[in-house]
Amino acid sequence: MKATIAVLSGDGIGPEVTGKAVEVLQKIASKFGHDFTFQEGLMGGIAIDQTGDPLPTETINMCEGSDAILLGAVGGPKWSDPTAAVRPEQGLLKIRKHFELFANLRPVKSYPQLVEHAPLRPELLQGVDMLFVRELTGGIYFGPRQEQGDGDHAYDTLIYSRAEVERVATVAYRAAQGRRKKLTSIDKANVLASMRLWRRTVVDLHEDYNDVALDHILVDAATMYLMTRPASFDVILADNMFGDILSDEASVLAGSLGMLPSASIGTSTFGLYEPIHGSAPDIAGQGKANPTAMILSAAMLLRYSLQLEEEAQAVESAVEQTLASGARTADIAPRGGAYISTTEFAQSVLNNL
Repeated sequence: MKATIAVLSGDGIGPEVTGKAVEVLQKIASKFGHDFTFQEGLMGGIAIDQTGDPLPTETINMCEGSDAILLGAVGGPKWSDPTAAVRPEQGLLKIRKHFELFANLRPVKSYPQLVEHAPLRPELLQGVDMLFVRELTGGIYFGPRQEQGDGDHAYDTLIYSRAEVERVATVAYRAAQGRRKKLTSIDKANVLASMRLWRRTVVDLHEDYNDVALDHILVDAATMYLMTRPASFDVILADNMFGDILSDEASVLAGSLGMLPSASIGTSTFGLYEPIHGSAPDIAGQGKANPTAMILSAAMLLRYSLQLEEEAQAVESAVEQTLASGARTADIAPRGGAYISTTEFAQSVLNNL
């Protein structure tokens, strides 16, 4: 297979971990006889510094000619003023909207080797394997808003249409069909009109997926259940804001943000793949970053955009073998214990491939 992959390394540790994911994809191409071409572009704080725009037109054009996007991380203290007219995070919202990447897939899995790093009792982590499906281009992050300015009021508006909910719910139902056939929809239907529309739409669509067990949980209860019975979840469907918050909460089940990948997809095979962690500027350039989330994001790219399931599983297996061997980056090392560098960990994954 021939494929072109856009690489947007971004800020902070982004270039470090993205480089390792590219090495893994190059090894996969060599091992399985594929031809992958990588094109680099600017996004985030570095793009602001060089062009004044967090997502330059040149980057969008490059991505439009690619089969998928690999994104490192954006942001950092230099660009952290929330009142600034131009911010790195604007690039994220813009690229999702431009390519209509309306569904964000965030798998959360507990690794037996890392249970000591999670804040829960080990028995609660047994069997934890869930997939968040977060709506990504609607809701309160994209609704009408007004800054305070010189006045006393500011607002953000939570708006959803039935069509927006249907398309992301369809992704969630189909994902559940390929897993344990259980879907949990998160909402706040007892208070919010938009969430009542959300629930009605999910219920109506269930008629087309009656082999999937459906339940509904209010978001405040969901925050508790994720910590008290996390293994009970299979696929979790949530709107943009609730999905953002809950999937970050669930990340502690894996032991570190550095372990969790994500995919942002739409109606085609084109997608954007990135770790859920931030740019971690405090450790940038020190070789302490955990490349696992970025490498597993590359595995999701193989699975969803390139339709290469065997190759995706090979990457995931190599990561699990690396963890089983005892290799640890700083974030998942025993307290006060030894750890290896970003490069050494990635090299172990490459060796296992």
